[in-house]
Amino acid sequence: MHKGFPVHLMSALVALPMLALPAYAAGDGGSGASTPSCAKGEVYDDAQKKCVAPKQGMLKDDNIYEQGRALAMAGRYDEAIAVLSLAADKTDPRILNYLGYSHRKSGRVVVGLGYYEEALRNDPGYTLVREYMGEAHLQLGNLAAAREQLDQIEKRAGKSSREYGMLSEQIDRFMRS
Repeated sequence: MHKGFPVHLMSALVALPMLALPAYAAGDGGSGASTPSCAKGEVYDDAQKKCVAPKQGMLKDDNIYEQGRALAMAGRYDEAIAVLSLAADKTDPRILNYLGYSHRKSGRVVVGLGYYEEALRNDPGYTLVREYMGEAHLQLGNLAAAREQLDQIEKRAGKSSREYGMLSEQIDRFMRS
C-alpha cells in the first residue's frame, strides 16, 4: 500500500466490486463489453484479465471515472468522492465534474462549484459541467449565473442538446417556485 494513503479511500476502493455499476464494464467507454464479476474485495484488472486484490495505482483513471460516476448517479456521493479522489490525473474534467456533482448533491454546493470551475478551466466546452454548474447556481438562488451557463451551453451545443434542455427545465422550475 502507498505510504500515507488514507485508509478510508482504500476501503472505498476495496468496496468497488460490491457496487451496483452500469451494465457495461467500467472503463470500456460504454461500449457494452462486460467485465467478469469479481469476488468481494477484488477488482477486475484489464491488464491481467483477471480479478485481483486492489492496490493503489492499479486502476486506470477511466475505470475510476466510470465507477465514481456510477456511484454518484446512484446517490452514493461520499463513496463517489472517495473513489474519484483516487484518480492520478487531478485535472481530468470528467473527474472534477463528478467530484463537483457529488459535493453539490451532498449539500456542499460551494465546494461543488469550485470543482466545476476547475473542470471548465481545463475544458471550457464541457457542457455537462455547465449544466451542473447552472443547477448549483440555482441552488444558491443565483438565476442570472444559471442563465449564463444556459447561454454558454446554447452557444456550444445548441438548444436541442440534452444539457440545454435539462438546465432550461431546472430554470423554469426555479422561476415557478
